[in-house]
Amino acid sequence: MSNHQPFIPVAEPLLGDKELAYVTDCVKSGWVSSLGKYVRDFENRFAAYCDAQYGVAAFNGTVALHLLAATLNLGPGDEVIMPSLTYVATANAIRYTGATPVFVDSERETWNIDPNTVEAAITPRTKAIMAVHLYGHPADMDPLRAIADRHGLWLLEDAAEAHGARYKGRRVGSLGDAAIFSFYGNKIITTGEGGIIVTNNQAWAERAFFLENQGRYPENPYFHPEVAFNYRMTNIQAAIGLAQLERIEELLAIRCHNAAHYSRRLAELPGLTLPPQLPWAENVFWMYSVIVEDGFGLSRDELRAHLRERGIETRPFFYPVHTLPMYQTGQSLPIAEELSRRGLNLPSGATLTPEQVDYICDTITNFRF
Repeated sequence: MSNHQPFIPVAEPLLGDKELAYVTDCVKSGWVSSLGKYVRDFENRFAAYCDAQYGVAAFNGTVALHLLAATLNLGPGDEVIMPSLTYVATANAIRYTGATPVFVDSERETWNIDPNTVEAAITPRTKAIMAVHLYGHPADMDPLRAIADRHGLWLLEDAAEAHGARYKGRRVGSLGDAAIFSFYGNKIITTGEGGIIVTNNQAWAERAFFLENQGRYPENPYFHPEVAFNYRMTNIQAAIGLAQLERIEELLAIRCHNAAHYSRRLAELPGLTLPPQLPWAENVFWMYSVIVEDGFGLSRDELRAHLRERGIETRPFFYPVHTLPMYQTGQSLPIAEELSRRGLNLPSGATLTPEQVDYICDTITNFRF
């Protein structure tokens, strides 16, 4: 890449005066750790945004997943069914408890967990189904809810990548028994690092808060009846998150506008499958992702190399977790494996401009022809 070549990152946060003002207020107050007004305010307002009653903020998204698993008392002998095509944290957080992630295949149409594969994976040890709203498009939740209810299972949402997405008019985060979100720097809203559990189950929320606070009760803070964790979000993180939450509609609009721009430019390009947008879903396009089919003429990795040479950062799809060394089961999950091999995430952050989208599309089109 030459010195005059642009560099367009996959995603970076859009931060402004409000974030700075809230963090400055936090610093001036002296409340910079896990106590302070911003943590509770952020928890309550983000939960309400998701149409949930309770929020328990945590230090990052993986921690939120583990905290949820611990709250549900998952452990050795228990199983949680999940899609293999997800970020590894979905599985790791279950494994931390000693429970076993059980992997199933994805739908070609939505890239999410295929409900038709779930029932066959249920055993007497199954405790929960974990849906993942991959890259911002909701999973098909109604069939999963029916399966969960039929078998007495919890239905959980890994919504780390889907803040604000809707399924049949309802926001993700309120579609299962509990959900987690991530607020890493590349997410739709960020706290730097950060995560949260949202739920309508008061007992679960109280249990999660107890476990993330070293297993203590406010009235007797130095008596610890259980081994627990220090998983709390800091007041500084929450100050950033609250400012971001107050402008979430703006941040979502930028992503959706850029996604529509991408789709107009790339729709007629042979061999490129654009992101899913099912009639019952509102995709928030955390990542504008494409599938490089055989008809494109060159491989996904060749396209990545071409874009990199021209200053355009991309990411491949996640490896299916069942193919990673610590989770290899000998399974064949052909759709997840094909999507992983062909999938490409293009620059998608809220700082992306229409001119940059045009440059990226021009680069792809010129490469193709």
